[in-house]
Amino acid sequence: MRSAYGVETVRAAERALMARLPEGALMQRAAAGLAAACADLLGRVYGSRVVLLVGSGDNGGDALYAGARLARRGAGVTAVPLTPERAHTGGLAALRRAGGSVAAAGAAGELIARADLVVDGIVGIGGKGGLRPDAERLAAAVGRSRAAVVAVDLPSGVEADTGEVRGAALRADLTVTFGTHKPGLMVDPAREYAGVVRLVDIGLELPDEAELEALQHADVARLLPAPTGESDKYRRGVVGIAAGSARYPGAAVLAVSGALRGGAGAVRYVGPAGQAVVARFPETLVSDAGPARAGRVQAWVVGPGAGDDAATVAEVLAADVPVLVDADGLRLAERDAVRGRTAPTLMTPHAGEAAALLGVRREEVEGARLAAVRELAAAYRATVLLKGSTTLVADCAGGAVRVNPTGTSWLATAGSGDVLSGLAGSLLAAGLSAPDAGSTAAYLHGLAGRFAAQGAPAGAHDVAERIPQAWRDVRG
Repeated sequence: MRSAYGVETVRAAERALMARLPEGALMQRAAAGLAAACADLLGRVYGSRVVLLVGSGDNGGDALYAGARLARRGAGVTAVPLTPERAHTGGLAALRRAGGSVAAAGAAGELIARADLVVDGIVGIGGKGGLRPDAERLAAAVGRSRAAVVAVDLPSGVEADTGEVRGAALRADLTVTFGTHKPGLMVDPAREYAGVVRLVDIGLELPDEAELEALQHADVARLLPAPTGESDKYRRGVVGIAAGSARYPGAAVLAVSGALRGGAGAVRYVGPAGQAVVARFPETLVSDAGPARAGRVQAWVVGPGAGDDAATVAEVLAADVPVLVDADGLRLAERDAVRGRTAPTLMTPHAGEAAALLGVRREEVEGARLAAVRELAAAYRATVLLKGSTTLVADCAGGAVRVNPTGTSWLATAGSGDVLSGLAGSLLAAGLSAPDAGSTAAYLHGLAGRFAAQGAPAGAHDVAERIPQAWRDVRG
């Protein structure tokens, strides 16, 4: 499990550690890790040209001490303090002793243009609201240069706790973060500014409960259902799919395709696309009698391609089993009907659907994904899987938000979400909790998308067919 902690938690852990260490020892640990990462990126340190963009906080000090280490290895290192009177005095002295130099901000443009590496130590983890004008000019110069960029702890201008970018920010090729990941390094839009993230252990003792967590193969493998010698198709769980319409029969077919590969023992389909479903997947149990009379299920999926069938959505929400609501179901579901449910509910909107549910613009959701998923989970008393460039899963009970680390931009294709819904619904029927079903399905779906695409376009049916490969990869 990869975890991320908020600013106040990190600062409290740093204070506790500094109280036990000699003065300056913690900064030296960070600087050593930063210098090693810079050296790895440069490849050849001797003779390289390094520019340090230095703010007034501790990460400016980290940059200066790391620059001193690079200078001692033969790099030509120049520091550009944005506010010279507030720059870290010990770091400046160490840089000068090592043979480095200090330049005024007015000379930064020319220095950056000739640099091999720029170290962004402008703003630390407490920064909010984007860069100030003087820093913005430096960021623009960096953007025009061919230098590699290393950010200290996180890129300047992005917000550590939220992943929001509310103004100009500096884009890094590599971010060296200390002690733990910060939420902004795992959530878009900030994540795309961070480049590759390298974590340096500096000895922080952190609480068990994180702000964000990202599952890894071993975590998903422990969650995946597996049949035993006594299993039959009913003991493994039956998932009901209420999806599709005369206009959108393909949504039903794709949702069933995901469900058949999700661990449940059987799939029941209810809706007007029964012929299309059986033609593609004859193992599906098809009924046209409505959800309440379809037979026993352990979980329902409702909404993909449902059109305006509000009655079916309401009937499924009234069932006393876990329910996944997607696509048209999100538009048709009454908020009070969702909030009043006693069985688990998993909602799977994309940013546009989430914006409609919250009554805001899509851009507001995309710019503050972490806040949006938490707000939606609280408003509907449900577990919410917010799809997108960063897929997030939040539960109304609180706790860590899960961020999905797998996937590919090729998954942005029609029907992909229907496959995900069927897959997650099947995991619900197999007995996983709503947060586990959502995050496990997102992980497998993203991995299957990678296998299907391999750098080229892939359809939703290709993704569904690769789910078993993703499953085996995780278990293996």
